[in-house]
Order: sequence, then structure tokens, then C-alpha cells
Amino acid sequence: MNDHSQPDGSAKHEHDHGALGDAEYAEFMELAAEEGFEREDVEGAIEAAGHGPLPVLAVIGRPNVGKSTLVNRIIGRREAVVEDKPGVTRDRVTYEAEWAGRRFKVVDTGGWEQDVLGIDASVAAQAEYAIEAADAVVFVVDAKVGATDTDEAVVRLLRKAGKPVVLCANKVDGPSGEADAAYLWSLGLGEPYPVSALHGRGTGDMLDQVLEVLPDAPAQTFGTAVGGPRRVALIGRPNVGKSSLLNKVAGEERVVVNELAGTTRDPVDELIELGGKTWKFVDTAGIRKRVHLQQGADYYASLRTAAAVEKAEVAVVLIDASESISVQDQRIVTMAVEAGRALVLAFNKWDTLDEERRYYLEREIETELGQVAWAPRVNVSARTGRHVEKLVPAIETALAGWETRVPTGRLNSFLGELVAAHPHPVRGGKQPRILFGTQAGTKPPRFVLFATGFIEAGYRRFIERRLREEFGFEGTPIHISVRVRERRGKKK
Repeated sequence: MNDHSQPDGSAKHEHDHGALGDAEYAEFMELAAEEGFEREDVEGAIEAAGHGPLPVLAVIGRPNVGKSTLVNRIIGRREAVVEDKPGVTRDRVTYEAEWAGRRFKVVDTGGWEQDVLGIDASVAAQAEYAIEAADAVVFVVDAKVGATDTDEAVVRLLRKAGKPVVLCANKVDGPSGEADAAYLWSLGLGEPYPVSALHGRGTGDMLDQVLEVLPDAPAQTFGTAVGGPRRVALIGRPNVGKSSLLNKVAGEERVVVNELAGTTRDPVDELIELGGKTWKFVDTAGIRKRVHLQQGADYYASLRTAAAVEKAEVAVVLIDASESISVQDQRIVTMAVEAGRALVLAFNKWDTLDEERRYYLEREIETELGQVAWAPRVNVSARTGRHVEKLVPAIETALAGWETRVPTGRLNSFLGELVAAHPHPVRGGKQPRILFGTQAGTKPPRFVLFATGFIEAGYRRFIERRLREEFGFEGTPIHISVRVRERRGKKK
């Protein structure tokens, strides 16, 4: 979760104080000036570190129209899978991007298609999940081929969802192709933006339009409504017991546990009374590993999970305790952490374990999930309802950590003692030093540290560990960015 931020004066937006009040901000800027930091660098660092949840842009369209190529163009690196083959597994479907000083997330729906279901049903399922997670949509159409029946079906989904749409007419490699793009006005989605995702032609104009329709922050305002229910995503790999647990905590059959093959349905968020409070459980039960969907099930599950996590404040990751912790379990945990959500680990089917399995499970948790040792853990049985009531205290603990803020004065006292007792190792004859820092945001806690040189990843992990020991932060990822003082501004 850590990164080094580079000075960037390109942001056009007015600088804000992050989580700092006016008095604290003024005091902090004075400290920064004394240490030789330029005011713009400090303001930019606080603004970058202090952002809340980022708005989400979904890139959708039928297979082979160039969606993944466009995603790679938007994020500025080759990361999305470009050669789409049935059964290709993707570790991630969500990426972070920046354009004209604005940051946002991109959801890549790829081009995976399932022959048994048919191309139309496959595209519809992908589009449904992606649109659900998104604040705005880029709909990619092959300008050379023109609008197909599948494209028309996606247009109907988009109209129903009511999200802002930017129409991308891809594969327009030169002026001659712009006439083909003009035909796409017929889709009724407004102006088609002629683009060559492969060569980059026209992508700047398209992204300018994306920023016009993309909100500064996600539509969901987390926990701000007075008495409003907190949003919980119950996530996990297929057949781990999500539906059974949701039905158990609801006290009735709310979720269909055995869906018909190939059917799509509108996702429903469940209001559930638990522990004397009302919670909104974000529905994640729409994916099943059916016999004829073996190859694509993991990919669809990842896309569906990403949609649920983006809508939630806290992710409860359900893991089957009777089986070894899988790579897919770890991917889902990582997805929640990278999305910056509070995290609870729930081990299901605990009532079926014997002493030997419990011993080996504890060893697995230490090795496979050691990176999230800070997450509250509950051992439950969705079948019998055992210890389901322990979910609420765990969720509340995680949300409290997620919203915790350390005042700047207290943080700098802590950093001063830490650096004095455990200085950064000397590398190449130099010893970088952390001068001061601040917590620029919460949900999750985001810190920005100002230093004399590059701070190694191992030392940043050490700082995170000590932050947790000192201030708690149970159940929440922590993001630490480091701003290095420019040599020209160095003062004695």
C-alpha cells in the first residue's frame, strides 16, 4: 500500500488541507518551510495523499474492440491482458490512472467470452457488473465494423443504469476512419470520439470528456447520512458460503443459493438487522461456479467482487476453513486492501474442523495471510449460525480503525522518537532521515512523510508496524507516501 510520491505541480485544482484543520495546516506549513520544502510541493503532497475514495470508470464493450489496449493506454503501461483467450485468468480488473492532474480508477472488463452462454449473454454479464461499480462508463465500439446487435444490447443496459457514458469509436487510425465513427451517432449515446487505442490517436480528447462526466468523488458518500446504515461487502470465492451466511444473518431466505445457468439479475443490497443495528450488505451472491462456466468463473467472480468492494466501506472476506487457503482467497483479500477498505476475515465451516485441521489452519493463516495480521478475525458457521453475532464487533472495530486520525503534533512526536531510536540504514554512504509528517486523510488512514532522501520499502513497513503498535489501526490498511526534499531547497 506504500508508494513514493513525486513532486507534481501539474494539478489544476485548488489545494485542500486533507484532514488537517486550518490552524494545524498553518503550523505544518511553517514547519515545512523551516526544513527547506517548497510550499507547492508540500501542498501537492498533502492533496495527493489526502484524497478520499477515487471515482470509478468502467471500460465496456464486446470482445475484440480494443478495450484492454485502451485500458493500457489510459493507465500508461501494459498491464491489462490484451490477447483474450477463454480461460485466461486475470489477477486484477481494477487499475489506478491519472489524467490532467485528476486521479480515478479504471475497471477493465476484458474480452473473455463463453461459447456455451453465447457472446451476447457474456457481454451483458460483464457490462452489468462493471456498470454497477462505476461512476461513469467508456463504451468502446469498433468503428470499422460499426454497431452490432451486441452493441445495441449493451446500449440498452447503459440506458437502464443511467450512468454518464462516453462513446469511444476505436480503431480510427487516420482521417479516413472518422466517417466510420460518425455512423455511431445512431446509437443515441451522443458524440462518438474517434480513437486509436493502439497508437494513442484521439485518446486525449476522449479522456478530457471523461473528466467532464466523471465526478470528483464516488457517488456513494460513506457513512455521512445521519443514522444511515454502514455498507458491508460480503466477499469470497465461489461456493465459500456467502449466500448461506447472508441468509443466516438476515434470518430468512433473502438470496437465491442455486441460480439458473446464464441468467442475469439486478443486484440487490440487503438491509439487515444485526447486533441491534441496521447494516447494508452489498450483494455479492450473483456468481456461481457452474459446470459449464469452469474456465471463466474466476474472472467473473473477480469482476463481481470488484464491483461490490467499490460500493462498500468494509469488506468481510469469507474463507472456507475446511480447505487450504487458496491463491484466490489471497487475491480477494489483496483486492480489498488495494481498494482501501476496512477488512474483516471470517473463517466459515469452523464447526467441521478437527484439532489437526485447526492446527494446520493456524499455520496457513500465519504464512499465507501474514500481510493482513492486523485484520479482525471471526470463526463462524453459516450452516448453524455459530458465532455469527461476533461479526458485528469485528466490523465495528475495523471501521473504527479505518476512520482513526492521529493529530499532526502527536504523530511528529512519535516519528521523532522512532527515528532517534531506529534510524534508517546507511545506503551508499548516505543516511536518509524522516523530518516530519502528517496524516492527510482517513478511510483508510493516509500518511505523507517528508524526508531528506529515498526511504526504503523495508523501513516504511517498519514505520507502518510501529504506527499500528502505537495508535491501533486494527482492521484497516494504511497508506504511506514519502516526499523527498529537493536538494536546491536544503537548509541547515
